[in-house]
Amino acid sequence: MVFQCKEIFFDIPAEGLLFSAEKDGEKVLSCCYKNGCVDFWIRYDFDERPLHLIGKAKDGSKGKILLLPFRIELWIDGVLMDEEWPCGSHFLENSSIDVEGCSIQISDREYVEQEEPAVVGTFQNAEGWRPEENVFVGDCMPYAHEGVYHVLYLKDRHHHQSKWRKGAHQWSHISTKNFVDWEIHPMAVAIDDPKEGSICTGSWICHEGKHYLYYTVRMCDGSPATICRSLSEDGYHFKKDREFSFVLSERYTAASARDPKIVKDEQGLFHMIITTSLTETGIGCLAHLVSDDLNSWTELEEPLYIAPEDKGEPECPDYFYKDGYYYLICSLRGRAYYLYSKEPFSGWKQAEDPIPCESVPKAAEWNGRLIFTGFNKMNDYAGTLTFMEAQVKPDGELTYNKL
Repeated sequence: MVFQCKEIFFDIPAEGLLFSAEKDGEKVLSCCYKNGCVDFWIRYDFDERPLHLIGKAKDGSKGKILLLPFRIELWIDGVLMDEEWPCGSHFLENSSIDVEGCSIQISDREYVEQEEPAVVGTFQNAEGWRPEENVFVGDCMPYAHEGVYHVLYLKDRHHHQSKWRKGAHQWSHISTKNFVDWEIHPMAVAIDDPKEGSICTGSWICHEGKHYLYYTVRMCDGSPATICRSLSEDGYHFKKDREFSFVLSERYTAASARDPKIVKDEQGLFHMIITTSLTETGIGCLAHLVSDDLNSWTELEEPLYIAPEDKGEPECPDYFYKDGYYYLICSLRGRAYYLYSKEPFSGWKQAEDPIPCESVPKAAEWNGRLIFTGFNKMNDYAGTLTFMEAQVKPDGELTYNKL
């Protein structure tokens, strides 16, 4: 895809204010260098609070700001240091630029989105891993396919504070065949529309050779969260299916709908389990929808699960079958609990203890082993990857050991 963008090139001769901009008597942009860091902020008409980007630098460094309609990038000496995700319009057109002791060049150009190779990097040993110093692992969505254990995770900058605290999360993608050697793949689901506040968690399913990612998009204006999907032929390059989207009925709080989990039962019927609340009572629940083709979805009369009144919405649901039992997972205030049953969607028994994997774990069966993936927090939201293997006891309860 092709987008119009604005680039600001600047040098960093010494500490102090580098440049700023005013419009109608108000400052709308500022860039300064102090204590080894560039601090850039810019205002948009969507929110009176500016968006901040920070990057390490040194005297003599070269900087670049890339302003896309849906993303801002700060580059220092050719390295991407920080990102933000705007909404609305900035105030640079016909503004007054004040340059303080540095050289600056502002230009407009076309930005062409390039397709990346299936593997863009490698690393070893993912326990405790995060992608970069200032990039963190949020909610994880593992999926096993043809001997490969994939982890989709919410890429987080600023610990959920990006985009005026809307999160601006996107789906990143890594995989392994042995849990030692890992490959990094292109972004699976990216924000490419300024109205998107955050891509929430969801799930992956492969059907008739095609890969489907289902998720909801939390919108900037608080409108109902649409259930969306992306498609792929190879499992590494996904494209948004812009012909597909729907919202839950008025029975549910559509604005908070998120985290769809898709499974296929033994009769070939697809089930969608999605986090929301009952409109009438405000109590959190898991709505239950079915489809025979992954395209048209019908709400069932009763939710699959209704949470205790004091626990909020049951987040990041997961569902799987293992060793004679069906399991329903959901996170209540960040801790994951499970229900289990001999029946596929009824007869649940609640396990007392949470799954000992710190934050919102989900599971995938890889080579016969049930492996949960979650994250360990750093500061508030998001942090580093962590794993836990589970075994099924004869009575259906789970036991755990570190991977």
